[in-house]
Amino acid sequence: MKLALKLAYRNLMGAGLRTWLNVIVLSFSFVIIIWMKGAMTGWDYQAKTDMKNYEIGGGQYWHENYDPYDPLTLTDSHAPIPGEAKNEIDRGEMLAVLVVQGSIFPQGRMQPVIIKGIDPHQNILKLPTGSLDTVPEAIPAFIGTMMANNSRLSVGDYVTMRWRDTHGTFDAAEILITAVFSSDVPAAEAGTIYIPLKKLQQMTLLDNHATILTFRDSDISRPELEGWTLKTSEKLTHQVDEMIRTKSVGQNVLYGILIILAMLAIFDTQVLSIFRRQKEIGTYIALGYTRNEVVGLFTVEGAMHALFAAVLATVYGLPFLLWQAKVGWTMPIDTSEFGMAMAQTLYPIYTVGLVVTTILIVFITTAIVSYIPSRKIAKMNPTEALRGKLQ
Repeated sequence: MKLALKLAYRNLMGAGLRTWLNVIVLSFSFVIIIWMKGAMTGWDYQAKTDMKNYEIGGGQYWHENYDPYDPLTLTDSHAPIPGEAKNEIDRGEMLAVLVVQGSIFPQGRMQPVIIKGIDPHQNILKLPTGSLDTVPEAIPAFIGTMMANNSRLSVGDYVTMRWRDTHGTFDAAEILITAVFSSDVPAAEAGTIYIPLKKLQQMTLLDNHATILTFRDSDISRPELEGWTLKTSEKLTHQVDEMIRTKSVGQNVLYGILIILAMLAIFDTQVLSIFRRQKEIGTYIALGYTRNEVVGLFTVEGAMHALFAAVLATVYGLPFLLWQAKVGWTMPIDTSEFGMAMAQTLYPIYTVGLVVTTILIVFITTAIVSYIPSRKIAKMNPTEALRGKLQ
């Protein structure tokens, strides 16, 4: 095996430019696959982390009638907070949120909104709930950047808000925007106004009622609560998983094209080598090499392209990948239009498993492609090979 490696190395170096062209193309495959897979891994991590920080915590209980995609369900999607949850709420391990429908009237325009009542002293979500712990003349409220842009509201603005209580009676009051927060989670920002939970319960005559119960720890086994639906973090991030899975399919097509181009070049190189090096092959066999050993030599020679490509990819690819991990990849369009958790700048994450898997896939594929044309050597007649003629 050691001799085969030496001969393979010598033959590749002797091929000169042809070898390095194959190696360069193959190294591109290494870098692009790792970079794009890293971007997907970074998006997955970033999206789920942001959703946990700003929207879902470690998981949630939803009222059985609650449907975030159907505002008509909000009228009946609330119930008294279960006794099993009150102890956790008191300890700060669970957060109760009441969700009702309402309208605001910025600059004389009517705009439908979702009003969420939330505890100003909670620390489960990274929302600026501390800004609600004030006693202004109006009701304190905070909104997201998307909501601020759509309604043209900013910190310090007053606006009229209308809602309907549990008996169907409309009421209205002034709210004061005390903070505007920015996140990468459109569901936490779009069309949503946050006010103190106790205040919203008083306004709607729904004392001690909630629509969502958000808990902190996702590792604890949660019991089912009557009238409530348990939503684990896996269920709540299912949309992100499906989107990333869909994007990965498209990426795999690109990876396949890159690898096919590289493998085609290596295949052609091996076929040409066998055709041009018939006398050399015959000499190996005449010196005592078995046909399988000669086939192995040419297979190792072809597979060594992947080894050289990995080294070359490390030389120019490692600085590029580290730079991308630091500065990120800024999307050319506004990601808030996607309607799901996605940052404007994605920061790739490269794992050891990703790098090792990519190298193994390319190396094994290269070895297989090198072996296929090398099988022809087993059919060669040594005497005819020495004369430079195939059998």
